[in-house]
Amino acid sequence: MNGGGKVVCVTGASGYIASWIVKLLLLRGYTVRATVRYPRDIKKTKHLFTLEGADERLKLFKADLLEEGSFQQAIDGCDGVFHTASPVSLTATIPQAELIEPAVKGTMNVLETCAKFSSVKRVIVTSSTATILGCKPPFTPNDVVDETFFTDPNFCLEMKQWYALSKTLAEDAAVRFSKENGIDLIVMNPGNVIGPLLQPTLNYSVGVIVDLINGKTPANSFYYRFMDVRDVSLAHIKAFEIPSANGRYINVDPTTTMKDIKKLLHVLFPDLNGESEMNGMAYKVCVDKMKSELGIKFTPIEATLRDTIASLKKKCLLI
Repeated sequence: MNGGGKVVCVTGASGYIASWIVKLLLLRGYTVRATVRYPRDIKKTKHLFTLEGADERLKLFKADLLEEGSFQQAIDGCDGVFHTASPVSLTATIPQAELIEPAVKGTMNVLETCAKFSSVKRVIVTSSTATILGCKPPFTPNDVVDETFFTDPNFCLEMKQWYALSKTLAEDAAVRFSKENGIDLIVMNPGNVIGPLLQPTLNYSVGVIVDLINGKTPANSFYYRFMDVRDVSLAHIKAFEIPSANGRYINVDPTTTMKDIKKLLHVLFPDLNGESEMNGMAYKVCVDKMKSELGIKFTPIEATLRDTIASLKKKCLLI
């Protein structure tokens, strides 16, 4: 019970990765203050209250990314903060309002609140590999991507990659503010996260698997590398617990590409639609930092896929 007596805040707690972070924190003995936009929306929050330890050690708080000071009550007195809340979408009619503002302003809102309370020892921000992979010229099979790679915002603008831009600007702002204000900040950079769902609705990253099962090619999929949601969530918690953890951590299984996922799905669904060749961007990923500093081991991707599909069926999300 690593978290016995410790109080932490998880923002956007009803989301996919966040729900798993809450679950694992509760299992480790933490008291969790979970922020959501609509605490009274039982459909979105009910799954959190079914988690082991929730009755005794989970409390919901109303907070909005764009509402200054709305995280104050939840963060006051916390030992740590996991900031996961940020919109995920690859399409946007008004990118500034739909993606960029909530990501950047929301992150600053949370960090400015953290700076006010000396109880907060460390902040973990969920970023994305989208803040690492966006650059020109494209990667080649010999390129080895690690935490020293940074997306070029101009490339995002040029390519109209609004989600990547929102995450890149938010991460940049977070790092800058934390340095200026003495906040111990760690940035997690997950790829496409899959695995069983705790929440009742389909999220973007697991939607990629549903698309593949239905014979559709997901947008921007040639960039994707995958990782189990349980491993990603544990990596977040280890980044909080291990004193020497620092900087950024790529959260992907380097051996699993979109082609591998497609092959495995064909084994699990022999009559799968869409025989089209799945083109993936060829590049290598180095995750030595996550493995050596956080001690993360990967769930075999076949087990992850089986659990994802079982979960989708159970929640009637597979059409």
